[in-house]
Amino acid sequence: MSAQIKNFNGLATNSDKKNALLILEKGLATATPDVALQKIIKKNKLVLNSDIIFLSKYKRIFVIGLGKAADLMGQSISSKINVNGGIIVIPQNTNSMFKNKNFEILHAGHPLPNMQSLYAAKKIIKLLRQRKKTDFVMFLISGGSSSLVALPDGISLYEKKLVTNLLLKAGADIHEINCVRKHLSKIKGGQITKNLFCDAVALVMSDVVGNDLSSIASGLTYYDKTTFRDAKNILKKYKIQKIVPRRVLKRIKFGVSGKMPETPKRAKIKNYIIAENKDCLYAMAKKAKNLGLKTKVIYPITGDVKQAAKKLVRSMPKKPNSCIIFGGETTVKVLGKGKGGRNQELVLHALQEIHKTNENLTIASIGTDGKDGNTDAAGAIASNAEFMPKKIQNFLQNNNSYNFFKKYGGLIFTGPTHTNLMDVGVILR
Repeated sequence: MSAQIKNFNGLATNSDKKNALLILEKGLATATPDVALQKIIKKNKLVLNSDIIFLSKYKRIFVIGLGKAADLMGQSISSKINVNGGIIVIPQNTNSMFKNKNFEILHAGHPLPNMQSLYAAKKIIKLLRQRKKTDFVMFLISGGSSSLVALPDGISLYEKKLVTNLLLKAGADIHEINCVRKHLSKIKGGQITKNLFCDAVALVMSDVVGNDLSSIASGLTYYDKTTFRDAKNILKKYKIQKIVPRRVLKRIKFGVSGKMPETPKRAKIKNYIIAENKDCLYAMAKKAKNLGLKTKVIYPITGDVKQAAKKLVRSMPKKPNSCIIFGGETTVKVLGKGKGGRNQELVLHALQEIHKTNENLTIASIGTDGKDGNTDAAGAIASNAEFMPKKIQNFLQNNNSYNFFKKYGGLIFTGPTHTNLMDVGVILR
């Protein structure tokens, strides 16, 4: 199944927009888990780089899938391998694409964990502990797993959410937030594998720039490069050590003094990145070339969305029939009370930049998971020939990109795509 743009025909009002949308669709199709998994799964074996895992030597095979792509990953695996059972955990309000009587399909909290996230974690631990030496476990991991499966250690779920929110508001980055969270968890940073007594492997779809396995899904099946002391220093850095819940501080202090075991510093099982953002970009670049466009790929696009838009517009070649394919994940400083997402805001900032150059360009950007920010759109597409720059500024000041495109047209809708390889986009002339 490829996630296609639902309002393609309504958006493809000229040849440039049609080409941009065709290129995006290629990116979405490539992000589908089956594309990666069919390269790996051969008859009764997994071929992972130079490693081969012969599945025929195990009596039973179990699958644990977590994240936005978990249901499609589970479906793909069970169509190619005889799986004896498993658990799939996907975000609440998402309909599972996978139905199988041997699997338990669970829905849990995203982007914040809830009681179902705790329930999911306990179910997974129970399944792992019941395995015999002759069994084999395949973990299928994709973006969103950190909140879908949670099991705080020595603190309540409410206290864990509270410290996460304090770190977010203080401006901590995802690596710092994950460091603290891993040291407040019974499962993150490779700790879940303590419940594993048979052979296993983790197949990971990366939603992180740089594909850091200790960051994706908070390193659930990998290991942790950080320490309790790092966690303590992060609370100190952002001056929140006096306002975090008392039990959080007590636990971290216990860890620093050695009264509590550290997170694992070596991986118990092998983890493999099987798909990443660049896979989408290369497929999109190939599609663009087939459409007769001279193509340049820019990866990764990160950091502040306004600066990223400037960089992209300035990188645009001057020759006609040329395009830029880009991917990654930007950040938005939310100062207004509007509705939007980083992709819609990127397109709006880029439109503003293009107006300064008097060039006629078309830009589009989407999240491969089909959900951009707090909206029901995947992203947006626009040409600067359609808008006056004065209209743009007020919407940007209020972080109201969604309502700009709702009013003037350009929102891209895919619905949930059941995958997540960050954001992809295109600018073409």
